[in-house]
Amino acid sequence: MPLFMDRHELAGATAEDVARDHVEDVKIQAKYGVNYLTYWFDYGRQAAFCLVDSPDAETAEKVHKQAHGQVASEIISVDQAAVESFLGKLQHLPAPGEVVTESAFRTILFTDIEGSTAMTQELGDVAAMDVLRAHDGIVRTALADLDGREVKHTGDGIMASFESVAKGVECAIAILRALDEHNETSDHHSFGIRIGLSAGEPVTEGGDLFGAVVQLASRICDQASVSEILASNGVRELAIGKGFDFVDRGQISLKGFPEPVHIVEVRWRA
Repeated sequence: MPLFMDRHELAGATAEDVARDHVEDVKIQAKYGVNYLTYWFDYGRQAAFCLVDSPDAETAEKVHKQAHGQVASEIISVDQAAVESFLGKLQHLPAPGEVVTESAFRTILFTDIEGSTAMTQELGDVAAMDVLRAHDGIVRTALADLDGREVKHTGDGIMASFESVAKGVECAIAILRALDEHNETSDHHSFGIRIGLSAGEPVTEGGDLFGAVVQLASRICDQASVSEILASNGVRELAIGKGFDFVDRGQISLKGFPEPVHIVEVRWRA
């Protein structure tokens, strides 16, 4: 089928807004026989661009109209070979009736062991490594259970990503509940973890993730107290109706971000 690229003028939009609209497109695209392959959001220009495999431009627009009403200001036919020279091999259309939910959007999670440097000095290297192994085991078990991907180990924590906002929040809760159980039952030294979450479209390179959404999750994690989960407000907006208990924490200034960032707390204790 022909390949099209469209442009949306979205004054005041955030990366979370665009990601949410893309997810809505993907949910209904099979109904019209199209495949929204990927999208980009240029925050500086307040413009979004979608790449879609569709019988024609009009059919692609029908998906936007029904999904969220954000119709394109312009849509053009593009050459697949030219696009693939930049993006690599494109995915083909799904089987009839199949809904594809793959996108560039990710939920980013950071964990951080509280006072890891002081703990090493107090306990010694061997005992501190026992704590680190316990942390890694707890986090990796939760990631495996909730379809998370470990991106990298940060030395005293783990950075992970999820294609689902809900699973990212569920994973954060599962980590702290498992840590509570560990501290109550283990003969080893108890310890605390803080967690930060954000959601958006990171930059991928060499298996790692970069960009503002990653930096935001890391900075939010730094703001959390022990046994606390803090998240960007975008996480709350994208998890509406999923049954999580969010508490508004207002706007805070974060290093590297020119404007205050709206954050929320995820309540996880029963």
